Amino acid sequence: MTFQNRHQAFSLTELLAITTLLGVIAAIVVPRVYGRMDSAKANACHVHKGDIEIQAELWMSNTGSWPATNLSAVGADVNYFPEGLPTCPVDGTNDTLDTATGLVIGHNH
Repeated sequence: MTFQNRHQAFSLTELLAITTLLGVIAAIVVPRVYGRMDSAKANACHVHKGDIEIQAELWMSNTGSWPATNLSAVGADVNYFPEGLPTCPVDGTNDTLDTATGLVIGHNH
């Protein structure tokens, strides 16, 4: 009695079923990941705003006046921002400072 060697393989139907299942899973997972990335960028923007406000208060304490509205001097000083002035991670814009209050203005993410 001789046995023929049969190669086991997936049928076309099985491959289509697997592909469809992976597509459905991707359609569910991908939007959730991108939604969380947007939320993380907005949270990082709030952190940057707080950091800028703290550094502006230190500038005020050290120099007796608020930094310029565009934060050019404090942003260029490595004692305040060693890695440079942070930009908004949501839209890439630079922050501005209200020199009357010392608060960052213009971002409402």
